[in-house]
Amino acid sequence: MATTKLARLAKDARGCTRCPLYRNATQTVFGEGPGRATIMLVGEQPGDQEDLQGHPFVGPAGRELDQALEAAGLDRDKVYVTNVVKHFKNEPRGKRRMHKRPNRYEVERCRWWLDQEIAAVQPKLILALGVTAANLLTGKSIVLSRVRGQVLDLVDGQRVMATTHPSSILRMPDQPSRHKARAALIKDIKAAMKETK
Repeated sequence: MATTKLARLAKDARGCTRCPLYRNATQTVFGEGPGRATIMLVGEQPGDQEDLQGHPFVGPAGRELDQALEAAGLDRDKVYVTNVVKHFKNEPRGKRRMHKRPNRYEVERCRWWLDQEIAAVQPKLILALGVTAANLLTGKSIVLSRVRGQVLDLVDGQRVMATTHPSSILRMPDQPSRHKARAALIKDIKAAMKETK
């Protein structure tokens, strides 16, 4: 039933015009994963590769996420992966399309889709990847370093844990920094797994 509902939502989302982001995106990138996943991973928005391929977390940040999931012992096929915003917000620079953070209006307009995904999947825990997802899910402006790895119980009964977005690892200045950030993400994924047992 949940899988059928998600398939119907994904089909409906293909024609989404709830905010202007669809105009400069190749396609809608909806969430993917089992209809009854115990953990849902929520990022900010699709990137360039996700926009071109039509699947969440398949670009460089997706590879970082896959490595972290594998190191934590969590099969990606067992989690539901999605983003707050379903279209790639970008700014052309020469031949490249550079990521641009979605604004509050765009995030709020897209929230309807995420709420539908959460209602269908009913995860035991949502792992918010980055500040945009964490702020939207908790309904407040949070400082990631203060709440990272903690379970936050929301008024609707949903449980959320916040961690960094895997793309932040790619922006680290050197290999030791990347290694440390990767280890912290793996630790948070393990903590999320422990909370769902």
